Amino acid sequence: METYDYIVVGGGSSGCVITHRLIKAGKSVLLLEDGPPDDSIYIHMPATFIRVLGTERTTVFKSEPQAAAAGRPTFVPQGRTLGGGSSVNAMVYIRGTSRDYDDWAALGCAGWGWNEVLPVFKRAENHMRLSEPFHGTRGPLKVSDTRYRHPLSLAFVRAAQEAGLAYNDDFNGQSQGGCGFYHTTTFDGQRGSTAATYLAEVKGASNLTVRTGQRVTRVLFDGQRASGVQWRAQSGETGAASARAEVILAAGALSTPKLLMLSGIGPGEHLRAHGISVLHDSPEVGQNYQDHLEVSIYGRAKEPISLLGNDRGLKALRHGVQWKLFRSGLLTSNVVESGGFVDTTGGDRPDIQFHVLPTLVGDVDREPLPGHGISINPCILRPNSRGSVRLREPDPAAPILFDSGALADPSDVEVLARGVKLARRILREPSLAHVVSEEIAPSREIEVSREALAEYVRSHAKTVYHPAGTCRMGNDSNAVVSPTLRVNGVDGLRICDASVMPRIVSGNTNAPTIMIAERCADFALSA
Repeated sequence: METYDYIVVGGGSSGCVITHRLIKAGKSVLLLEDGPPDDSIYIHMPATFIRVLGTERTTVFKSEPQAAAAGRPTFVPQGRTLGGGSSVNAMVYIRGTSRDYDDWAALGCAGWGWNEVLPVFKRAENHMRLSEPFHGTRGPLKVSDTRYRHPLSLAFVRAAQEAGLAYNDDFNGQSQGGCGFYHTTTFDGQRGSTAATYLAEVKGASNLTVRTGQRVTRVLFDGQRASGVQWRAQSGETGAASARAEVILAAGALSTPKLLMLSGIGPGEHLRAHGISVLHDSPEVGQNYQDHLEVSIYGRAKEPISLLGNDRGLKALRHGVQWKLFRSGLLTSNVVESGGFVDTTGGDRPDIQFHVLPTLVGDVDREPLPGHGISINPCILRPNSRGSVRLREPDPAAPILFDSGALADPSDVEVLARGVKLARRILREPSLAHVVSEEIAPSREIEVSREALAEYVRSHAKTVYHPAGTCRMGNDSNAVVSPTLRVNGVDGLRICDASVMPRIVSGNTNAPTIMIAERCADFALSA
């Protein structure tokens, strides 16, 4: 059996980060990724990531029907390629607020307060124009302004100011609130995934082995200590390897708890019901599932200026040539160029984030509305609803039993309803009214009916693809991992993905997940 110092399970956002740090420290690493390499041009062209969703480079997790979401299942696409979510997302660089991390510390996650994590964010970052006190300029992760700004994205920023939101040039600076353009994980007009940045820096190292197309089926143990992993290739062949130091799970908030349970770590009664020997009874494995949900408000464009049709015919050819030769133009856009943060209660901590797309968007299970337009998507930042991940079968290839808990807490519906009201007000401000002829959805009747507005939220809320929380970090007996990210109850096993978040952060989760992996590398190397 091959032996390495560390085995990293999952080559996504966090897996590439911790692999980079371990290799730089001179350790031998085996990085295992279920999906294929990140060699699709649609990954590296920022604006074409939508073409990757639904392909072999993503996995779409489907929840059970959700009673509080009009009986609909939740569909959660996740990256399944080197770079993971950072290879298929909209490249928005957001850290959350300082209070998010101070809250983590207050929940028993010592060392995870804002003053401790800010230096790690800065160490990871290579920002194109900002530096101290909030930004770094020498890290592997490239952060920049996009080279292209769509006129509908600009119209939103202007209209939001007309509605009373302050302009904010840096949502990761002194204050998160306001409207503006997002900083993105792009560089030189192309996507800056952790595979294209962190992993690329060490890819030729003699102490690194990367294997794609390998689904890890179980963590191996010698007594209570993780000693290696088993996997199955897409060809059906099986393999195994040993780890001298540690096994590190970075498979994401939907796959990491599944792997723990398949390996005997999880709710004892549930594991025994599936015929799995219990190595450690950890009742909260798979619990505490959280995600950001959003609701689309649609406006019809007066002129055919949205993104619709730009991926076909001569337009597509022209955009492709411009990107290939000059790394400029429409294809350098991250699509979700503009947005903002607002506290709909009138306080100073935003509870709604806007993701704005210069086109009419649908969802995994819903076709886009026809024609040209804009989608303004208010997203709830700190949902109170909770879901769970369980095993459906003991077969590693079987889908999980997934309860997303979508909108189970009525307060989440109320927050989203306030976000919808504000989005509709922004849509009617002069700068958007100049380019938008009408509001397509929700209907005008919803304005006078609180019940109808709540029904619209329940029937249209969808994921923002930010699953988190299923392997909660803490210092109590039920926490799945300790504040140093060790899996409680066993030795030699850590987790370094979004599953460890005790509470989801107030914004896009990619940058915080990278920070978590940076900290995990520190913990592993100092052990």
